[in-house]
Amino acid sequence: MSRPLRLAAALLALSMFALPVLSAPAQADDGFGDATPRAAYAQIEGSGSTWSEVIVQQWISDVDALGMKVTYNGGGSSQGRKNFAQNVTDFGISEIPYPGVDEFGNADNSNGREFAYLPIVAGGTAFTYQLKIGNELVRNLRLSGETLTKIFTGQITDWSDPAITADNNGRAFPKLAITPVVRSDGSGTTAQLTTWMDAEYPSIWRPYFGKSGYTSYYPRKGRMLAQSGSDQVMNTISGFAGNGTIGYVEYAYPLNKDYPVVKVLNDGGYYVEPTQYNVAVALTQARINEDRSSPMYLTQILDGVYNAQDPRAYPLSSYSYMIIPTGASDQRMTTAKRQTLGDFMYYSLCEGQAKAGPYGYSPLPLNLVQAGFTQLARLKAADPAVDIENRDATRCNNPTFVAGDLKQNKLAQIAPQPAACDKQGEGPCGTATGTGEPSTDGEQPTEAATEDGTATGDKNGKNGKASASGEVPAASEDVGAVDPATTEVDPVTGEAVSADGTTAATAGTGATSDPIYATPTELSASRPGDGRAFGALAALELLALILVPGLLIARGVRRRGGAR
Repeated sequence: MSRPLRLAAALLALSMFALPVLSAPAQADDGFGDATPRAAYAQIEGSGSTWSEVIVQQWISDVDALGMKVTYNGGGSSQGRKNFAQNVTDFGISEIPYPGVDEFGNADNSNGREFAYLPIVAGGTAFTYQLKIGNELVRNLRLSGETLTKIFTGQITDWSDPAITADNNGRAFPKLAITPVVRSDGSGTTAQLTTWMDAEYPSIWRPYFGKSGYTSYYPRKGRMLAQSGSDQVMNTISGFAGNGTIGYVEYAYPLNKDYPVVKVLNDGGYYVEPTQYNVAVALTQARINEDRSSPMYLTQILDGVYNAQDPRAYPLSSYSYMIIPTGASDQRMTTAKRQTLGDFMYYSLCEGQAKAGPYGYSPLPLNLVQAGFTQLARLKAADPAVDIENRDATRCNNPTFVAGDLKQNKLAQIAPQPAACDKQGEGPCGTATGTGEPSTDGEQPTEAATEDGTATGDKNGKNGKASASGEVPAASEDVGAVDPATTEVDPVTGEAVSADGTTAATAGTGATSDPIYATPTELSASRPGDGRAFGALAALELLALILVPGLLIARGVRRRGGAR
């Protein structure tokens, strides 16, 4: 082979060799504070809560670069508890603990499998909705807890109801049937909602349910639609035919879907949404079971949250829990699996909490993070070969931490007071909900920030969603002369329908009005260094592609010349 051809072949070979080398993930900082080799890992599998699933899937994506393989199926809290009890999974996630017996009289316990509860993230159960006026999506709806409970028990069935008008300070909405969207599966989100209704509005909830207490399976009646999983509830509400719907999901879903949520009236007299700040404030009133001898250790008691007097507090704030196996002879667990579980939860309790706010959750306070490490230590107690050295709260990067004081929560300290227009009897405010940003007359909090410098709760640098005019439609008077008491509304577009069957927006134009679609937010990101690695690879391949054909042609010309 001639020298030029050998050079070209070498370049081509180098470019092909560079592909696996340059595309391999670099040895990232694993957050464990040392440069020791990574522990041996084995894939672990979990299932359960969809309330927590958005942040859990993000954590799973993050630790994949550290060599941990974790899979999670969000089939609902009830299914997650059942799968763990039947040894189908290595961990479960649920908003409520094992009740012992479910509402149907069936066993709902761990079936003898040893376990511990470990808090993983806080958040707010949000009421997301689709309500349009003249094809404009209302983004600043306000409702009291009583009004919401009546909607989800069939006592309020139309958006023009006087109770809804009163919540919005006299601003009425067009006549349009309300369609509640509830969960069809066993859901921790349903359990959280019905626990709140049973505690705060028993005279409304209990006659509808037929007894006292909560349920994980919502009793669907009337116009209600039922969907499996939070994602399907969200998709139904935000879909083309969703006008008039309202449902309950964790705040992450409407935030990442760019969709509004209800501002709920709290006992402080203000309408607030479940931003990470309002959730942090509310959960300062939560009581935690601190009896380490009890199987209910670290579970939550939320009565103080429901009726918190702070004007910033969101009433339906709570925690979610991982169920981890602690038995030394657990049939599914090995040293490698326990190590993976321990390091996955170390990341989640520490670095992972910094992502909670931007994804629609609220970070755990320090006392619960430390309690979480106490639970993780039980993995080593079950198997002394598990390495938990250098895994403690002092190494955590958590935006709630206040150095030296386990009972203080930084987010609660910097949470701004609500805007004056959010007060009962005032407003409503013209700012949009579902943005992650608190509604306030003061400065937005900036102390807690993500790695890219954007404020937590503003994952994409967005501050609010207003219409093209800069105003957020709040009621019929803002978008034209529509009599809400008498006007019929197109059930799909939400527009007023005239006598000839045309809508206000299309009358006389011959055109149809397009629905407003929400754009989901991308949750994945490139690994650091990918751009440099693949840039170098592309340069090598380009050089080879330029040189090789020319050298081959030159060689052919020489051969033909020598043959003459």
